[in-house]
Amino acid sequence: MDNSALDLSLDAARLTARLVDFPSVSGDEKALADAVEQALRALPHLTVDRDGDAVVARTNLGRAERVVLAGHIDTVPIADNVPSRLDDEGVLWGCGTSDMKSGVAVQLRVAATVPDPNRDLTFVFYDNEEIAAEFNGLKRLVERHPEWLAADFAVLLEPTDGKVEGGCQGTLRVRVETTGRRAHSARGWLGENAIHKAAPILDRLAAYEPRQVEIDGLRYREGLNAVLIEGGHATNVIPDSCAVTVNFRFAPDRSVEAALAHVKEVFDGFEVRLTDSAPGALPGLSHPAAAAFVEAVGTEVEPKVAWTDVARFSALGVPAVNYGPGDPKLAHTREEHVTVAAVLEAEERLRGWLTR
Repeated sequence: MDNSALDLSLDAARLTARLVDFPSVSGDEKALADAVEQALRALPHLTVDRDGDAVVARTNLGRAERVVLAGHIDTVPIADNVPSRLDDEGVLWGCGTSDMKSGVAVQLRVAATVPDPNRDLTFVFYDNEEIAAEFNGLKRLVERHPEWLAADFAVLLEPTDGKVEGGCQGTLRVRVETTGRRAHSARGWLGENAIHKAAPILDRLAAYEPRQVEIDGLRYREGLNAVLIEGGHATNVIPDSCAVTVNFRFAPDRSVEAALAHVKEVFDGFEVRLTDSAPGALPGLSHPAAAAFVEAVGTEVEPKVAWTDVARFSALGVPAVNYGPGDPKLAHTREEHVTVAAVLEAEERLRGWLTR
């Protein structure tokens, strides 16, 4: 067998195993990207483009709607779990089985076996999702080739344990800072303790009641939490500075600007400095393509209580959901695995949606 090739005649579970056997830790995806490109270029019903280690393939049938199926081909560092292993219980083990080479396998199978879909399709396979956002291949495509991603609806095949997860939360982090005056701790009355001044910040967080909001029938619960405290210089010095890092996970009906304004209101009287942010994504379940997708897969719909790359599609005006065969609780673990049945079911459900 050609170790550099992908056989798209394999079912999605066996193809998942083949993908896992291509090590593709973030930043080292070239061999797998080459194999994906080669396999897709062999399909006459697709046009294929590439940017770095991101590959985009499209049908051009003139359908009334276009749908994106997207997934990242990189994984976290391998933890003695490559090559893949299939056990007697129908469970496939290995790095990326859940997050998210099983989803990528489903994408590839649809690309190969649905040459005449009821909607035009765009398949996006991108690099560097598991590391800092500045390296994210989908972010690069949005910046360089937004026309490649134009669509009416998108499905990100992130692991959802076979459920549909609508949209995603937004996230931002701020530093809420206090200042004081240094002194020797033996003569503390001569200083002002900046750590003590942070107590009201924690009090406000403890008393905070997170908002819950319903969007497209999905209930998103926000969260405002301290995740880091920095302060102090030595065990005999009254500290003159302290900072509490606060993470706000907000419902996708808020913009980043509105979310930051809310956080500043909560911490009125304190210095609040934004350190990073990412907008959420509306679920868009009222869109006909989204409604048809939910009906076709026939599973429960939940809000995505996290941030994912569906937000990048939302920023382009493309409603998006998360749907994939892997279990998100197994992502990044040494024991990462996926059941063969789950992968085959996801393949069949997507094929049914696109051929009815």
